Amino acid sequence: MRLTKHSDYALRVLVYVASAEGRQVSTEEISDAFGISAHHLVKVVGKLGKAGFLTVKRGRSGGFSLARDAAQIRLGKVVEATEPDFALVECLDAGNNSCVLTGSCGLVRPLKEAQRAFIAALDQYTLADAIGSRGPRYRRLLKLTSIQPRRESA
Repeated sequence: MRLTKHSDYALRVLVYVASAEGRQVSTEEISDAFGISAHHLVKVVGKLGKAGFLTVKRGRSGGFSLARDAAQIRLGKVVEATEPDFALVECLDAGNNSCVLTGSCGLVRPLKEAQRAFIAALDQYTLADAIGSRGPRYRRLLKLTSIQPRRESA
């Protein structure tokens, strides 16, 4: 199983935002930190906002922050919200299934079970678990220690 870049970037965005310790951040910051296209990040941030993981503020003094505590963000839920489809094989995708074994195949049940187990394993961990004691190291690696909090303009 391989996650799409969209899910990979979503997880990175959440790690960055959580490491920013409550400060609003921008897509440009994350783009610079990870070397990811800001265009792609706008889509990722939008999806994370719609899914309730980020609070997004638009406009000149905009940015985004975690919508809830990192300990309440389950990694499996993030992946479920950001993966476009989880069809491991064609027959698990009802809209794109031309397999002649459909309805008789003995692979469907074990593949569905494996898929559920994958999400269940991720759901045992939260964003806070993923960061844990690594927060100071992440802030250093992401160069968050040199970024000053954004100030609202009067």
